[in-house]
Amino acid sequence: MKRPNIVWISTHDINPDLGCYSGVWPGAEYAVTPHLDRLADDGARFDAAFASAPVCAPARSAIMTGCFPTAIGTMHMRTKAVPPPEVRLLPEYFRAAGYYTTNNVFTDFQVEIPPTVFDDCSPDAHWRNRPDADQPFFAAFHGMATHESQLYLGEEAFAAATAHVPAGARHDPAAAPVPPYYPDTAVFRDAIARYADLIAEMDHWVGGILAELEEDGLAEDTIVVFWSDHGRGMPRAKRWACEAGLREPLIVRWPGRIAPGTVVTDLVHTMDLAPTMLAAAGLPMPSHMHGVPLFDAEGTLAQAPNQYTYAGRDRMDEAEDTSRTVRDPRFRYIRNYHPDRSAMQHTQYPDHLATWSELRRLHSEEAKELAQGLRPDLLTPLQRSLVAASRPAEELYDLAADPHETRNLAGDPGHAADLARLRQTLQTWQGRYGDLGLRPEAEILEGWRPGGRAHTTAPPAVVRSPEGLAADCPTLGSSIAWTTDPPAEEQREPSPLERTAGIPVADGRRWHLYTGPVRADASAAWFRAFRLGFEPSPEVAVNIAQGVDDAQ
Repeated sequence: MKRPNIVWISTHDINPDLGCYSGVWPGAEYAVTPHLDRLADDGARFDAAFASAPVCAPARSAIMTGCFPTAIGTMHMRTKAVPPPEVRLLPEYFRAAGYYTTNNVFTDFQVEIPPTVFDDCSPDAHWRNRPDADQPFFAAFHGMATHESQLYLGEEAFAAATAHVPAGARHDPAAAPVPPYYPDTAVFRDAIARYADLIAEMDHWVGGILAELEEDGLAEDTIVVFWSDHGRGMPRAKRWACEAGLREPLIVRWPGRIAPGTVVTDLVHTMDLAPTMLAAAGLPMPSHMHGVPLFDAEGTLAQAPNQYTYAGRDRMDEAEDTSRTVRDPRFRYIRNYHPDRSAMQHTQYPDHLATWSELRRLHSEEAKELAQGLRPDLLTPLQRSLVAASRPAEELYDLAADPHETRNLAGDPGHAADLARLRQTLQTWQGRYGDLGLRPEAEILEGWRPGGRAHTTAPPAVVRSPEGLAADCPTLGSSIAWTTDPPAEEQREPSPLERTAGIPVADGRRWHLYTGPVRADASAAWFRAFRLGFEPSPEVAVNIAQGVDDAQ
């Protein structure tokens, strides 16, 4: 069977606010997204897709590993985790199977990215750069157009960031669909209009990638997947373990396998994408993955792949917090482990954003009303709950009747059975997979890096065999890379941003993933082993002409 190409197109910080989700997600009809609407018409639209965390790095770690962040230690925003040794990043499985793997260019997977994962991880990474036009590829494109930072640009910068949105397609703040948990002020209306303009800009970018597939004659042989990492970059969405923080657009096109116009209403995790892609390519799914395949190599959709979806909120930069949530087709249950803390604790970065500042301002103005003996009237009780000093220990929402989660039913005797059932379901999930977020972070870090020192991957042992140079590494969970490119005299130090996001630093060498004995038409080769969360091994240099006795 010819294996399909795979193109992932991801964006940041949006809910299903695309035209194709009109009638499915509140306010989606406001969007102008012709390219994504067409993509959905040509394939499958998943109407109930959810992130595993309401913030970027933990959510992306789940998608790239197929594992719950709370189970593998990637739940805090941000960290550099040491996952269990069996955990790999998804593209490495495809590279081992002969795929050309690329990432352009954002990572933020909560681990340093070893050179075993991608053939190219750079701003120029593209399937068009593969050395063999017949080689299948896994190409990921991560756009920044809709990131929350773009919402709050100055007028000139915002105009440049949305240069492909014509005047007639721009969104009128007066028509902005303001959810009831936001105050209906100019700040929120402008933010929602800008959010929709950024989505329109992102849609244009998506159209360009799809056009390149058509130009290359590859559209019919390629699975295209569009997803976002988590909810919109505003309060009570991004960083909140609720519907608006976790509900995502997910669209898949696979010509000849998935029928056009397919609509999937089953519950799915975006984490399910990792095992799904392996299944679609006819590759084995590792037993440690927590996600489940959504369709197989024939494009046959799984029936009810998930009875529930799960997620968690943990440390958000300097704001310490722990919340867990489970959702079934009708209800969402949220367990807040620190009900004495505000849901909107001070956090340096978002507190400088206009929507956060607007809520803080109105809350402050209400304090002035109280000082005068007046009843506060600038925020509704729902809106005030965002900035309140505390919150309920448990929350329960009937999403069929209350899609904006405005009425907490946790204390309603009529829903006591639903509360008990979902509380137990959440506890069972935590018991099955473990929950590192319930442990002190300092304790986890000490276990990963005793005394603050990272473990080092053992150097690979390289021996000559009849088939070529054979390599092995005794470190459990390690992968080996090799190259015939000599090391540069000077290595560039990664920038703070590169270190934070885990973006691999180009060293000018092309590293190959070791999958079997190497025959290289060169005078020397270098081998190095990598284990996620460990320091890489020292390089082992081999003089090919003289044999491996000269390995260092």
